[in-house]
Amino acid sequence: MTAPADLAAMEARDAADPLRHMRDRFVLPKDVIYLDGNSLGAAPRQVFAELEQASRQEWAQDLIRSWNRAGWFDLPVQLGDRIGRLIGAEPGETVVCDTTSVNIYKALHAGLSLRPGRSVIVAESGSFPTDIYMAQGVAAERPDISIRLEGVDGEAIEDLIDENVAAVLVNHVNYKTGELRDMAALTARVHAAGAVVIWDLCHSAGALPVELGGAEADLAVGCTYKYLNGGPGAPAFIYAARRHHDNLRQPLTGWWGHARPFAFEQDYAAGSGIKRFLCGTQPVLSLRALKGALDVWDDVDLNLLRQKSMALTDLFIELVEAGCGEYGVALAGPREGASRGSQVSFAHPHGYEIMQALIERGVIGDFRAPDVMRFGFAPLYVSYRDVWDATMILRDILKTEAWKHERFSVRAAVT
Repeated sequence: MTAPADLAAMEARDAADPLRHMRDRFVLPKDVIYLDGNSLGAAPRQVFAELEQASRQEWAQDLIRSWNRAGWFDLPVQLGDRIGRLIGAEPGETVVCDTTSVNIYKALHAGLSLRPGRSVIVAESGSFPTDIYMAQGVAAERPDISIRLEGVDGEAIEDLIDENVAAVLVNHVNYKTGELRDMAALTARVHAAGAVVIWDLCHSAGALPVELGGAEADLAVGCTYKYLNGGPGAPAFIYAARRHHDNLRQPLTGWWGHARPFAFEQDYAAGSGIKRFLCGTQPVLSLRALKGALDVWDDVDLNLLRQKSMALTDLFIELVEAGCGEYGVALAGPREGASRGSQVSFAHPHGYEIMQALIERGVIGDFRAPDVMRFGFAPLYVSYRDVWDATMILRDILKTEAWKHERFSVRAAVT
């Protein structure tokens, strides 16, 4: 790791990067290398103009008239279509609403409604826990429903799918390891068994091209505060293939999902198409922040995005293993770029302390128990120089054992 030659190479790669201009669309703190876009994306500059307009003019001056004048009421569907373009959906197949957990709950019930004669949900034991929790919640309400988990009831999810399975809930990219599933192949396997598949896109939407339509996926959910940069707690989205719209049923029958919400009818009548996944009144200011964030994506080539993502993550693995391998850091995810999302995970027995030392030095990643350090590479604003600098700082922390200071072992509520 000879700094002058390699550093020059990093700067040359940044100069040749066709996405380098995108970095200017974000607010990034000085002296911070942000490698946690897989948990919370950086703030796009356009977001602040949207929030200013929505709060100072539309809310403060136009008041309730803005539901019509500013189009507040239509935002869930309008923003859903904008996200749909990034995940391979057609207009009218995606809606922005609620949270990922709530949308998983709705999607699971919808999947079961499409296969009423079946009684099994298949999921991953290694998925983000909320996916399992929501599946358990659905099963608790339905004594006829059981759950099979990959890693518990069988080694591979494909081995658990048979004629009794109604729905398969699966993450496109594993939150801890970054492993990328083959969407087309698994969807075909699920369909061959007569079941429906629900894809969790939290760690792939905005990180790589997603082809829900091309894979003939049935349902999907995802968040907007990671690679889509919608802000902390930004609303989630839910997708349903148009071929299922007339037969979908979900239990959260709130007034926004009604066919005629302002008729104030006593009995529920589901709205048409994707609107039937709406429930209650949606958070307008958060939706407007997301609108500003999605403006960033209007001219982004997703194939270039993917190429840069793999280049950044390949480089990071190469540099960390070359400079830090002797200190007990081990790759905890796929080595092959095509099998990986836009995230690299390394394991170390003292991963939490090392990550805290990194954060103090201005390299922000995060930690997942029991020993995984996660580094997310958002190609729109992470540079090759960032990768080089982050690796050098990590190596210094390991070499000097700076992470052993007692302040780094104090566990915060959010890791």
